[in-house]
Amino acid sequence: MIQVGVDIEDISRFENKTLEKDAHFLNRIFTKNELEYCFSNSLPAKHLAARFCAKEAVVKALSSILKTNISYSNIEILKKENGAPYVNLIGCEENIEISISLSHDREKAIAFAAAEKKS
Repeated sequence: MIQVGVDIEDISRFENKTLEKDAHFLNRIFTKNELEYCFSNSLPAKHLAARFCAKEAVVKALSSILKTNISYSNIEILKKENGAPYVNLIGCEENIEISISLSHDREKAIAFAAAEKKS
């Protein structure tokens, strides 16, 4: 059975975040790869917010699949060569397929996740 999750956030929540000033907060939520990607863009807040939404959406989708909770730092949102986002579950031994979609505009970021446990 496919489980879904969705999340929407204000981008302003991530504005003015820096790797130096907000390291503790950012490292609790994001992986090194995610932070490198987000801060390599001219507007990192949009990318941080979209990845935060993605993590929330994945947690919601996995809540009925996994027996234990998974932390944000174990959910990594990466990009394929063609730019499509994908999910890397760090340390998860379950065979789970996750599809994800991210979007943002000037004020909001949103993500949708669909997850299915494979036999």
